[in-house]
Amino acid sequence: MDFKALMSFLEELQQNNNKDWMDENRDRYHRIRDEYREWLMELDVELSELDSEYYPTPKKKILNRINNNLLYHPNKPIYKDHFGAGLDKKPNTSDFYIHLGVNESFLAGGFYKPKSETLKSIREAIDYNGEELEKILGKSSFKETFGVMMQDDMLKTSPKGYSQDHKHIELLRYKNFAVDHHITRKQIYSSDFKTYIKKIYLEMLPFRRYLNKAVTV
Repeated sequence: MDFKALMSFLEELQQNNNKDWMDENRDRYHRIRDEYREWLMELDVELSELDSEYYPTPKKKILNRINNNLLYHPNKPIYKDHFGAGLDKKPNTSDFYIHLGVNESFLAGGFYKPKSETLKSIREAIDYNGEELEKILGKSSFKETFGVMMQDDMLKTSPKGYSQDHKHIELLRYKNFAVDHHITRKQIYSSDFKTYIKKIYLEMLPFRRYLNKAVTV
C-alpha cells in the first residue's frame, strides 16, 4: 500500500474541496480507495487470527464514505480530510477504528457518544464490577499507549441512580468510553505499520471486550 500517495491525495483534496476537482481526480481516488480497502481486508484476516472472538468485517463496510453528511452538517466541506476505517464491527458492540488524516491520524476503540441504553449498560457493569475496568485502565502498558479515556462531556455530578459517594463514581461520570492512540506519518509510512496496528489492537482488546460484555450480557 502506497500510504504516501494516500496522504498526498488527501492533502490535495483539502486544498480543492469541491466536486469539480473530485470529478477530475475520481479515477485516482477510486484507485487509492480500492488499494487501501484491500490492505484493510488483509489486516482484517490477520486480526482474526490473533483474536478468537474477532468479527470479520464485510468488505463494503470496512471503509467509511469520504463524503461528509451535509444534511446534518451543512457547514462542513463536501469531502472529509481523512479515511476512516472500522474493523471488528459486530452489531451493537465497539469497533476498532483507524483514522488516517491530513491533520491527525490515530487508532481508537470503544464507545464514543454511545446511545443512552448503551451508556446505561456500561454504567451497570461498572456498578457490578468496576474493579475489572479499573485494573484494565490502570495497567502500565495501557496507560503508556492510550493515556486516559476520552473526557468529553463528563458529568460533574453523579449520573441518575448513583450516589456521589459511589466507589466508582469517577468512572460513572464518563459519557464516552473510548481511547485513542495517535500515530505519526513516519509510523504510517514504515514497512511494519500493519504489525504496529496489531500491537495496539491487542493492547486495547481487554478494554473493548469489557465494554462488549457490558452491552451484550
